[in-house]
Amino acid sequence: MKVILTHESTDFDALAAQLAASKLYPEAIPVLSRRLNREVRAFVSSYGDQLPFVSPDELPRRRVTEAIIVDAQSVSSIKGMGDRTALTIIDHHPMHGEPKPRASYTIDQVGAITSLLVEKLRELCVSLTPLEATLLLLGIHEDTGSLSYPTTTARDVRCVAWLMEQEANLDVVCAFLRHPLDGRYQEVYGQLVERAEWRYLQEQAILIAVADLDEYLDELSTLAHKLDDVFDPDASFLLFVFKDQIQLIARGSSRAIDVGEIARAFGGGGHSSAAAALIQGADLKQVRERLDAALQEHVKPPVTVREIMSFGVHTLHPDMPLSKAETLMRRYGHEGFPVVEDGQLRGVLTRREIDRALHHGLGEATVRLYMHTGDMAVSPSDSVAMVQQVMTDHGVGQVPVVENGHVLGIVTRTDLIKLWSGHARPSRRQEIQQLLKDTLPAPLLELLVQARDTANKMGHSLYVVGGFVRDLLLGLATLDLDLVVEGDAIALAKELSKHLRGRVRSHDRFGVAKVILGGTAGTNLPPWLDFVTARTEFYQHPTALPEIERSSIKQDLYRRDFTINTMAICLDRDRYGALLDFYGGERDLREKLIRVLHNLSFVEDPTRILRAARLEQRLGFSIETRTAELIDNALDLLDRVTGQRLRHELDLILDEQAPGEIVKRLAELGVLRHLEPGLTYDQWLVAKFQQVELMAEQEKVIVPDDAEMAKVSPFSACSAEDRRGLLLALLTYRLTRPQLERFLDRLRFSRGVAKLLRELRELRARAWRLDKPDLKPSRIYRLLHYYSPQALMAFSIALDSPAARDNVLLYLRKLRWVRPHIKGGFLKQQGIPPGPIYGKILEQLLYARLDGKVRTASEEAAMAEKLVAAWKKRNSKK
Repeated sequence: MKVILTHESTDFDALAAQLAASKLYPEAIPVLSRRLNREVRAFVSSYGDQLPFVSPDELPRRRVTEAIIVDAQSVSSIKGMGDRTALTIIDHHPMHGEPKPRASYTIDQVGAITSLLVEKLRELCVSLTPLEATLLLLGIHEDTGSLSYPTTTARDVRCVAWLMEQEANLDVVCAFLRHPLDGRYQEVYGQLVERAEWRYLQEQAILIAVADLDEYLDELSTLAHKLDDVFDPDASFLLFVFKDQIQLIARGSSRAIDVGEIARAFGGGGHSSAAAALIQGADLKQVRERLDAALQEHVKPPVTVREIMSFGVHTLHPDMPLSKAETLMRRYGHEGFPVVEDGQLRGVLTRREIDRALHHGLGEATVRLYMHTGDMAVSPSDSVAMVQQVMTDHGVGQVPVVENGHVLGIVTRTDLIKLWSGHARPSRRQEIQQLLKDTLPAPLLELLVQARDTANKMGHSLYVVGGFVRDLLLGLATLDLDLVVEGDAIALAKELSKHLRGRVRSHDRFGVAKVILGGTAGTNLPPWLDFVTARTEFYQHPTALPEIERSSIKQDLYRRDFTINTMAICLDRDRYGALLDFYGGERDLREKLIRVLHNLSFVEDPTRILRAARLEQRLGFSIETRTAELIDNALDLLDRVTGQRLRHELDLILDEQAPGEIVKRLAELGVLRHLEPGLTYDQWLVAKFQQVELMAEQEKVIVPDDAEMAKVSPFSACSAEDRRGLLLALLTYRLTRPQLERFLDRLRFSRGVAKLLRELRELRARAWRLDKPDLKPSRIYRLLHYYSPQALMAFSIALDSPAARDNVLLYLRKLRWVRPHIKGGFLKQQGIPPGPIYGKILEQLLYARLDGKVRTASEEAAMAEKLVAAWKKRNSKK
């Protein structure tokens, strides 16, 4: 047994070195020392189950053949070690004492021992998890003072850069690298606590504290961390007065407060969560007044209108007749419209005013006469409280959102209700960002970021929506991305393709575009990316294909089939990772329900009935009670759906991992009889489907007995298309000829599929002829050789008679591969002119080989000569 050891009172550099050594020596066990530093102990307690460390007590009772010692040159022995234990010592401290016997040394003076080992990991291209990279980064930062100690080398810096590329988490590093305060800092910290004041702006708790310094202190940022740990403000602003200058240090944890922006107002800088400024020649009172003004200007509401509004609103003209406005209101399902003239907002017209006017026969009156007017718009940066105030003051449920004089969108009472119902839940952005990072290959995520940046520069928003989001939240791996653009998807695709050197295919009517990527082999990138313009759909009559119109992401999601498919993740830079769930999709994920969005969903598209059953069985969910009622009410509409659309849904069902359960559910719901009244689902079909699944799991359909023949067998593997064909053949096996022809005509199958199903129908009629255990091989051959291997494979599964099934399998495995050695050239050499006689003679030779009457080439040649002689004799008499 080999072990990896380090010194007692283990710090992060020693622990990280043990981890790195375990990656370089995978056969060795990294053993924790019995005493760990406090922060190291906390780290191991939090993350130890994801790392390879074991305690001394957990070691198996075996002899230690080698001990790899890191960050030390001697350690306390553990059980199993003895004089015969070989030592491999890796350290960054100077050699001390005499070399030990049976020991090899690697001594190299770098800032951290971890760096020495990380260099080897990088050289060998050893892969790391983000957690492993984080621990290694902790080790280097600790022993180099975050690269500030004089012992730090350029090699340490290069290792830090490489670990950052391996997705090390700096937040975790910072959390575990806090240092205790000495006496000077403790005194200043006491001042900050005593003079701390609270400000509350836009629902944000802001801490402002002041301290006077007798001497300049370098590590004032440590006090900011300490104060935040104790008071947990949304933002803190610390003012340190020293002689004629004031040092401002700011920290923020809320997206509503950009402390970097506030520091820049004082000539400083930083980023949104950490910033500083050195203010010269100003007294404390002046600085406090300026800070108060900056907070008033820069503190944003925690939730802005932009985060809940819908972009791309429909508008009315003031001179439009109310009757037309009512038609548009019914078409779009809105409760109100902004009224716009010459690009400027003039008012809002609600359904209430339209209904009253039409009740009084005023359909030809204009919108201008009955719209709400006044200052009733909000900006994207306004707070939700402002929206509430406008709704209350004007009695409207829809408030236009205006920026730079242009109507951008609208925020509704429903938006506020959804915000309130989910307001108690913490932000999911970091969680979603991590899920994206963990799920998507790094090159693909980088590509999405590039697409996002391109979209944002064009003024568009980009979202990943639908099934990808659903599966991401369920923890199901998927790379099937559905990207929706709030803007012009085709224009975005063309612009992105310029940077990617790709090609674009687009469909103007539907606003969709495909960026075909070039040179993606081995890059973990898909061959293309699909972009769709956010749109809404209108159905002129039940089962019709929809009319398309550009719309907002909210309306785009509303056109989808089920709530669990209506979620979206915003990819925009300022909202990256925001989960959009307008219609309760995540709730239904938790409750495992398939629910439609509205009562006319199946009326507009009855094929959603088949998708409901498919999703229900795939995910192990249940169709929600009201949704099941709506399915039952809409079943007759399936008769009006085109066969091509039904066939597409049936193909998707048969391609699922457990198609039998879905077909069973279709039978329970009454769907099968609308595809073909003769279709049934019973225990016979259950057993037959199970045979196909077993065959697919083994990835074999049928192979010949002879190994050489197996190389050319078209059925040596079960492809997805083969599997689908087998399942469909079994589903239709018991249909009568008229029923099968009606089914084929209804669903418009391809010629190949239709041929397969008709072949199987003919084979079923021949089944009785094969139900004999002693049937001659030549007879089996004559009965079956006209049919395709796929039809025969389906036939062998469908047969209930063991004798008949054995005969079919005998043909597939052996008989169909048998060929006579004699060819037409032999007959020609015998003086027989080419003609039908060739086929007759060769057929007799084949049957003789099948039945074992001839076994060798010489026996076959002798038989051929007899047949030739007989033919010549018959012809000589003529």
